[in-house]
Amino acid sequence: MTSSLRIRAGDLRAIFFDVDFTLIFPGPTFHGEGYVRFCRARGVEVDGRRFDAAVAAASFILDEVEEPLYDAGLFVHYTATIIEQMGGRGAAVVEIAREIYDEWAANHHFELYDDVRATLETLAAQGLILGVISNSHRSLDAFRAHFKLDQLLSVAISSSTHGYLKPHRSIFDAALQQAGVGVGEALMVGDSLRADVLGALEIGMDAVLVRRSGAHPGALPPGVQVIESLSELLS
Repeated sequence: MTSSLRIRAGDLRAIFFDVDFTLIFPGPTFHGEGYVRFCRARGVEVDGRRFDAAVAAASFILDEVEEPLYDAGLFVHYTATIIEQMGGRGAAVVEIAREIYDEWAANHHFELYDDVRATLETLAAQGLILGVISNSHRSLDAFRAHFKLDQLLSVAISSSTHGYLKPHRSIFDAALQQAGVGVGEALMVGDSLRADVLGALEIGMDAVLVRRSGAHPGALPPGVQVIESLSELLS
């Protein structure tokens, strides 16, 4: 790891990754065109061109959760708000949102980023324990099997089964316990400043923020590195 991190390379024993938008990304099903199809199937018309703005407008719902308990209703509400921001109206909106939420758990709608497999293989070959900590309700066993990562990711903690969402400290503690390492021996890598980075820092872990678009989030806590590709972890 680079010198900007507090952890020393010789002390590093485990790296934990977020899943969505860190290791995998959604296909067309979960973009504007997909939302249009979901809605149209239930007689609701939305404007697919408003999707990006709708996601941005709804983001506060997930960012401002006071008690980070996993609640499927929270994600359904978030999705319903996106549909409404795209122009959807009517009683069917919530049912459409629930259908989209259910489909999010299906791995075939997603793709692995190009840099993931080679990076994980190299890190694992160095003797590091690798794992995932996810706020999604997707089965992490199914995720690892679908993308053939079973032999690389030995630790898997999902908020839907654990009970708490990142950034709650207990979900990080659970990953550390499963890996058998201490906070000073682990690194968290993810795309969410609040959930992944600040959550890890709060319990004393180091963290790296993934910004694949290259967009810098602005002010960062001291020692937090921003990367655009997972391959940068190998430098």
